[in-house]
Formats: sequence, structure tokens, C-alpha cells
Amino acid sequence: MIDFETSPDRYRHWRYEVDGPIATLIMDVDESGGLFDGYELKLNSYDLGVDIELYDAVQRLRFEHPGVKTVIMKSGKDRVFCAGANIRMLGQSSHAHKVNFCKFTNETRNAIEDASEASGQKYLCAVTGSAAGGGYELALAADYIMLIDDRSSTVALPETPLLAVLPGTGGLTRVTDKRKVRRDLADVFCSTEEGVKGKRAVDWRLVDEVVPKSKWEDRVTEAAHNLGAGSIRPEGADGVPLTPLKRQFEDNGVTYSRVRVDIDRDKALARIQITAPNSAPPSDGEAAAKEGCAFWPMTIARELDDAILHLRTNENQIGIWVFETDGDSAAVLAFDAFLDAQKDHWFVNEVRHYLKRVFKRIDVTSRTMVARVEPGSCFAGTLAELVFVADRSIMLEDTYEGSNLPPATLTLSPLNFGAYPMANGLSRLATRFWGDADLLTAAEERIGEPLEAEDAGAAGLVTFVFDEIDMEDEVRLMLEERAKFSPDALTGMEANLRFAGPETMETKIFGRLTAWQNWIFQRPNAVGEDGALSRYGSGLQPHYNRERV
Repeated sequence: MIDFETSPDRYRHWRYEVDGPIATLIMDVDESGGLFDGYELKLNSYDLGVDIELYDAVQRLRFEHPGVKTVIMKSGKDRVFCAGANIRMLGQSSHAHKVNFCKFTNETRNAIEDASEASGQKYLCAVTGSAAGGGYELALAADYIMLIDDRSSTVALPETPLLAVLPGTGGLTRVTDKRKVRRDLADVFCSTEEGVKGKRAVDWRLVDEVVPKSKWEDRVTEAAHNLGAGSIRPEGADGVPLTPLKRQFEDNGVTYSRVRVDIDRDKALARIQITAPNSAPPSDGEAAAKEGCAFWPMTIARELDDAILHLRTNENQIGIWVFETDGDSAAVLAFDAFLDAQKDHWFVNEVRHYLKRVFKRIDVTSRTMVARVEPGSCFAGTLAELVFVADRSIMLEDTYEGSNLPPATLTLSPLNFGAYPMANGLSRLATRFWGDADLLTAAEERIGEPLEAEDAGAAGLVTFVFDEIDMEDEVRLMLEERAKFSPDALTGMEANLRFAGPETMETKIFGRLTAWQNWIFQRPNAVGEDGALSRYGSGLQPHYNRERV
């Protein structure tokens, strides 16, 4: 089992140092520290284990070090920044692992970009030596890229000439959409094994600055201070420690403090239940920060994040996720009101954006999502996002015979209208009602109103409304039908349907990852016996089927 929880005392590949407003995040990969046997992580190359540590470090710098305004990313090795994803690892990994690895890698790069945009914690990448493939993609996530001018340090995306695969999709997209490199120059760059260095790298917009070796250290420090000038990061605030998760793994699920996952292997289905808070919100942002990881929105963000990553990576035969909630909707809405009122407090701001990233992770996960709204549910405000994340949602009309619970309701809060945007930059409700502004306006006018099944269905907030007689049979038939479909067809269908509206850099990255990289990673030209990945490092030239498809 791959575990996504770690901490600095367990890192083997990264370390960070904090000096006032500047943190230095150092990549120093342990060659023998691969997640699996059969390869060495030479030249600061990485596998999923390396990226799990990076994701943890990015999270800790946001929550545990609120005073940090700029993070310098650098290599801890001589003459190499990062050689990218380890080729031996890719060559021996299953197709599913390769795709999940690339997806998590891009989500981690997005988290770095989100730290800059949403939290004012800027990233500077100081490249010494070669930054190739995923190593340059890591640099691309930063706000500012500096390259030492020592006649040998380069940036490169050599996947096309060397490996017969794409430059990670995130690399291609960030080169053109973020760095705004001209298309013809990008074509040359991505076709050049040896990469680009010096003044040409600046002229082509591949890096922001090239610095002589004699001035390197001073200039990196100066640039880091300049980059953090005007940051919204607070002065003198105490950080919030990311304490170990409380969780219990079982044969058929995982139990956390506020999230529970139950797996039905016969039906290839996981039920994910989130529990409402059982206490009132704290008095203000400072009190929330003192609660730390026990603050209910922070708790569910961390636990749901871990559960999603566990299911996505370790349970890839479980193709259907059913979201359920339990508890008092009023308690959830009270925390929503708190998150809205205290949004200018640094910790509350971080929690809101963490929830946003967790919902985004669900959006790009290749599983069928279903939300089940029943008596006792608390799909309200933030938790109502799970209804809008879902590919389909089912709501019970009235209540079950013999139950003393009132009918199920679904309640919207202001946070459903922009606090948790999707990769397309729109709220899930704006995406749901794309092209029909009247329905979106009508939904916004009903903020705070507990909508029973008939009203929720009429408002377009749920897919189906069933009475007690039909509920179980209809849900069973729907799930059985879904389980019979091709998982490949479902992955493609769901990924296309989830992102209506405008295209952004982020939707391009994940859309292309789902389609192009999925396809290219299975082609014999890349992974066949005579393909580029299989023959890499052997001295033998790969054999390509020259048919263009």
C-alpha cells in the first residue's frame, strides 16, 4: 500500500530551512529510496515517493510557516537540478500507476501555483545544473526561474526525442500558456535533447533570469526578497502544526475521525461518509488557528484528501464512489458562515483554499461519483459541493417508513457560489448551469433555504428524486448498470462532461493527461519490447511503427 501521509522527520528526498520570510526547499534525492525495487533515483530523478514528500512540504510551508513569503527551490546535488521522472520506474510501472503518478505530480505543481496566487507565498526556482523533463516542469510551477550561467546548466523537455512520450502535458501547457513561449520556439525546445542555456533561455522566455556564477548566491537572495515584497503573508503569526492523521485501515475501508470509507468489493463500490461538526465554530480566526487540525473544516479537508489519494492509488478496481453525509445541516452552515466572515484571517484563508484543492482533486479523479441525499444527511454549503462534484445525485422524497428523521434537505450557502472554483475557474453551480444564467440566479436567491426533494429537483440541484418504494431498486439498477460499462469509456466520458465552460491552463493539463498521455503511454512506440522506454539506456535504438494515427 502506498501511504500519502509523511512528515519532515521521515523525508528521504527533501528538506527545508526557514530564515525569516525566506524558506529554502532543497531537493536531495536518496538514490536508494525508491518507492519500489528495481531502480535507483539517480541525478535527482523522482518517483511518486519523492513527490509525496514535496506535496507534504508545500502544505507545511503554507500552514506551519505563515511568515514565509518566498520559497526558494534548489538542488542539493552538484551539477544537476533534477533529471525528472525516473525512467526505470516508468518502464516497469503499470499503466495505471504511471497515469496516477503523472496526475498527482501535476496536482502538486498546481498546489505550488495556488500557494502563490491564493496565499501570497511566492516560489523562486534556482536552477543549477540540468533541469530536464519533470525537473523543468517543477521549475515551471514557480513564479520566477533563475538559471546559473556556467556554460553547462540547461533547461530541457527531452521526452519526445528520448522516450517517445509527451513532456508531461503540464510541461507543454505551462511553456505555452504560462511562460508564453512562441509556438515554433517551443517546438524546437521540445525536440532538442540537450536543452537550452544562457541568454537564449531568457530570450525564449524559458527562464526569467540568467546569472553569472560569481553573483549567484547574492542575486538569488535578492530576487527572493523582491519576489516576496508586498506579500499578504502575516507578520508574527504562529503556525499550525499538521499533526498525524487519526485513521484506521481495515480490509474493506478506512476510518478517520470525521470521514469513513467502506468498500464493497463485489460491487466495485466505495461509500465515503462525511460527518457534520458536533460543536459550534470558534469565536474568531485566531481561535480557529489554535484549534488547528481539530478545526472541523480543516479536519475534513485533510481526511478527505487522504481518503481520495488512498482510493485512487491503492484501490483502482473500485470504480464507483458514493458520497454520503451524516449530521446536522445547521452545524455545517454555521461553519460556512464562519469561513465566510473570517476569510481574511490567514489560517481560515488557507483552510478555504485547501478545501478548494480537495474538491478539485475529486473533479479530476477517474471514478464515477454519486451523491446520495437521504434523511439524516447534511448536504449543506461546503458539503453540498459533493452533490455538485458528483456525476449523478439521488435524493429521497419524504422519509423512510418507521424513521423519526425529517425529510432530507439540501441547503446552499454563499460558499457554493465562488469559494471553491473548479479548474475552469467557475463554481460547480455555474458549471452545472452553464448557458442558463437564470437557473444560477434562481439558485443563488435560495441561499439558506432547506430544499426538500421536490424543490431541489425542480431547481436542478439533484439528478433524480425517488420515493421510498423506488429508491433502493433505482439506485441498485443504476449502480449495476454503471459497473457493467467499460471503465475506459467512462473515464473519457466523465472527464469530458465535468468541465463545461471556458478552457484554462488547468483544464488543458488534466484533459490532455486523461486523453493524450493515457493513449501514448500504452503505445508500443513507448512501452513495447522495442519501444523507447524499454530500450532507454541500453545503447539500442528504439523501433517505431511509423504510422501516424
